[in-house]
Amino acid sequence: MSDPQPSLLPDSKPASGQAGADGRVSAYRVLARAYRPQRFSELIGQEALVRTLSNAMRTGRIAHAFLLTGIRGVGKTTTARIIARALNCIGPDGTGGATPEPCGECEHCRAIADGRHIDILEMDAATHTGIDDIRELVDSVRYAPTSARYKVYIVDEVHMLSEKAFNGLLKTLEEPPSQTLFIFATTEVRKVPITVLSRCQRFDLRRIEGDVLARYFRTIADREGIEIDDAALALICRAAEGSARDGLSLLDQAIALGGGTAINVEAVQDMLGLADRKRVLDLFEHIMRGHLKASLAGLADLYERGSEPEAVVHDLLEISHWLTRLKVADQSEETAGTAWDAARGEAMAKALSYGVLSRAWQMLLKGLDDLRIAPSPLLATEMLIVRLAHAADLPTPEMLLNVTQGGGAGGLGAPSSESKGSPASKGDAEAAASPPMSSGPERAMFSVPPPPEAKKESSERSGADESGNGHQPAHNGTAVEPPSDNVAVKTFEDAVLLFKAHAKPLFYGWLHGQARLVHFEFGKIELQRGDMMLAERRQEMAACLREWTGQPWQVVEVDGPGAPSLTEQEAMAKEQRLAELSDDPRLKPLLDAFPGAQIIDVQPASPIANGNPEHTVT
Repeated sequence: MSDPQPSLLPDSKPASGQAGADGRVSAYRVLARAYRPQRFSELIGQEALVRTLSNAMRTGRIAHAFLLTGIRGVGKTTTARIIARALNCIGPDGTGGATPEPCGECEHCRAIADGRHIDILEMDAATHTGIDDIRELVDSVRYAPTSARYKVYIVDEVHMLSEKAFNGLLKTLEEPPSQTLFIFATTEVRKVPITVLSRCQRFDLRRIEGDVLARYFRTIADREGIEIDDAALALICRAAEGSARDGLSLLDQAIALGGGTAINVEAVQDMLGLADRKRVLDLFEHIMRGHLKASLAGLADLYERGSEPEAVVHDLLEISHWLTRLKVADQSEETAGTAWDAARGEAMAKALSYGVLSRAWQMLLKGLDDLRIAPSPLLATEMLIVRLAHAADLPTPEMLLNVTQGGGAGGLGAPSSESKGSPASKGDAEAAASPPMSSGPERAMFSVPPPPEAKKESSERSGADESGNGHQPAHNGTAVEPPSDNVAVKTFEDAVLLFKAHAKPLFYGWLHGQARLVHFEFGKIELQRGDMMLAERRQEMAACLREWTGQPWQVVEVDGPGAPSLTEQEAMAKEQRLAELSDDPRLKPLLDAFPGAQIIDVQPASPIANGNPEHTVT
């Protein structure tokens, strides 16, 4: 069930030792054992499994083999024992049958709960891995149950069995006696042979959700008479990672740490060895503001307090992920069940852009790998923080766009963090001045107007297109719509594009990449002699042009020197444009802001609002 209530806990006394009739104090049982579920209704977080098995018990459609898989501590072995009890329960009066809610009072229920029932055999496959162990199990299968309704074999960590052991079990597993049941449990289902999987009903026990664990642990703490902070409970649930047993073990440890009275978040943080949450948030903010000295001092403070460098990096990764989720999800949902400062997180999420958070995530993730192979984790973490703080001073896309649109270099080269003063003295004013703490729309590319020569060339070609007498060639490698059929072809480029438009890749590739034009006029193309393609296929080229334009054409090979191919012309034009842009005064501040940066490509972009064309520079 997803909403455990106090009444759904096992009907047992608190785990703390109790004085018996003889005055002796009973041995303490850890919470994971004292509150082990005894019936299906007490299982938490496994609704599909509970519904399926309960219906199977009621209808009598019980399989002869089950396979339970999932992470540690989600209830695999517990579920197997509940199945054994449910099948063999006879009720308080001794006349009951199989039921999804075993009574817990009859002889079979008590014996199974105590682990002493002769017909319920539990085997640890991690210890008994060989064929001899399976041979003994198979030999015992032939005998009927001694007193119970079903003989149940529970094999834990079944993936540890050897290949021969699995093979020795196959025949018996496929056709066991009618009163025999096999229940396998494993955390590594991929290691179980497919021949075994095909003979079992498989149930995947999922991780238990954090809010379900929190309510369950709160109920147990109330039963034990322990007060626990919500933040401390959230930390325990997060550390449990969906495992009820792990969470109960941590809760047990926290109760012992608190002396059996109250548990606060500080005690749980010390117990788990987690970095102080407030100090880690301070460290993350210093890094995002580019405060290098404050960042290194914050790391040193955490280290002196006992926080491991790797744990600090893990927390920084979690903060970057958490802040990103706050920007895209419901903030009330993301701040619930977390030990971070919700109000402060919301403010930081608003101030930081997606690009900055994503960059921090990638750098932290890469730094974590470096930290694991570095001779000193502390030194590696310090260098990681230096890189992050340096990246925080890089201009944002909004500032770069402002520069390229005539805003000057005022936004670039923000003053160093050391000259700004501490965060406490400057406060929000410093946050507004720091580049990474800006919240504008992210743009992966920025646009600048083309140089005057490019505008003039574009205008001339545009006019030619509007008159219907010409067509713009693809000088920048971008596909341009070819001229339609039965129109006058004014340039050699127009003729070449016709071969592309009519799906003639062989001719188009040769004409564009290798053919050297000597002379062009409508109806006649003269190309430089010396290519086998031209000698063998020029008549076919002419026939194609005649068919597409409705006019006779000649493709002639001559001895005169030819011009560079269209591909070579485009490459030279691109180099010229790149050289012009490198000297463009509008881009100089941008190139100065990134030493060593180069413009590697220029592509046409869609017209801007005023109708003027622009180029996208990368």
